[in-house]
Amino acid sequence: MKALLHDIRQCRICEPNLPLGPRPIATAHTKSKIVIIGQAPGTKVHASGIPWDDASGKQLRKWLNVSDEDFYDERKFAIIPIGFCYPGKGKTGDLPPRKECAPQWHQSLFDKMKQVELVILIGMYAQKYYLKEQAKRTLTETVANYKEYLPYYFVLPHPSPRNRFWLTKNPWFEGEVVFDLKQQVSKILK
Repeated sequence: MKALLHDIRQCRICEPNLPLGPRPIATAHTKSKIVIIGQAPGTKVHASGIPWDDASGKQLRKWLNVSDEDFYDERKFAIIPIGFCYPGKGKTGDLPPRKECAPQWHQSLFDKMKQVELVILIGMYAQKYYLKEQAKRTLTETVANYKEYLPYYFVLPHPSPRNRFWLTKNPWFEGEVVFDLKQQVSKILK
């Protein structure tokens, strides 16, 4: 696993397309129990090199009901985004994750993680990549039907502060989905 993570961190596949240059960010361990697959690092995470080291990460840890210490314990959580590097800024936020990373690296990582019990798919890009035609027409529909993907996949919206309107429009999410998420995570990490 160490050699694979080293290779990932040296990756330069999409270097010409990255405005801040390559800085692949991923964590994993052969004993990881839960895999978190998000979109791509933002500028703050690109600068720190620490996955989910921002307001979105704080909210995600709240949804999971875990401490920073547990969240960053690679034996508990592997963190593997769809795009490992910051993709750049678009009109309404960050650009979509680069398409090269997941096909290049994800299967190799999963091949080394034999104790994974849950894969958390955060946002539309992760859900479309892993669920393929099983993903619903919209992220809201996919998340509303989260039980269809259990026990292996748990689908979530992005925990970004920008999604506060989505959360307000969908109060069932924090009442039902987050409640179930906390229970699933707690059971696995016992």
